[in-house]
Amino acid sequence: MSSGYDLLKGLKVTFKELFKKSVTDKYPKEFRVKPQRFHGRHVLNKYEDGMEKCIGCELCAGACPAQCIYVRGEDNPEEDPISPGERYGFIYEINMLRCIYCGLCVEACPTEAITMTSLFEMSVTDRSEAVFDKSVLLVKDDGSANTHEEQTKLTNPEELTKSDGWMRATAPNGNPDFENVIGWTSSLGYGEKEPEKGQTMEEE
Repeated sequence: MSSGYDLLKGLKVTFKELFKKSVTDKYPKEFRVKPQRFHGRHVLNKYEDGMEKCIGCELCAGACPAQCIYVRGEDNPEEDPISPGERYGFIYEINMLRCIYCGLCVEACPTEAITMTSLFEMSVTDRSEAVFDKSVLLVKDDGSANTHEEQTKLTNPEELTKSDGWMRATAPNGNPDFENVIGWTSSLGYGEKEPEKGQTMEEE
């Protein structure tokens, strides 16, 4: 008698859950909306005149706690400079298997050359393909990110067009005086990026 009651009690719970809306995402047909400050795959930006922003200073590599970035700078050729400075990033590599997506490289960069997108769903068939060099990281001539799908399979390439909101924040403490103030220089293909919205003063 007791086991029959327990069975009915269990079935009651089961039937009640059957008519509730599912909380499971229908992945990969539907993608979760990423937070504004989501950290994904990196891109190397250019100025609006087409020159590279990276000056090969290696500060991003020094700031990286996972030691996944390798940069080697070289002097700019006088007849055809690649960046506005004296040097440019001759070699730039990121080992995505080691990257922890902390964004410290973005914070360390003095020229805003490296930023992050919302893309994080990538797969490779060989470990060496997960080391992205400038041919992958550097934006195209129109300023859009390189999809590099010949090297890496992407689940949702559209996320490469979404820039990380963290890099546009102008006041880390949320000071409302900085709201609607542009705190990031313009980039090729995008111009000036809108400042982050909704900053409010923290209550003490």
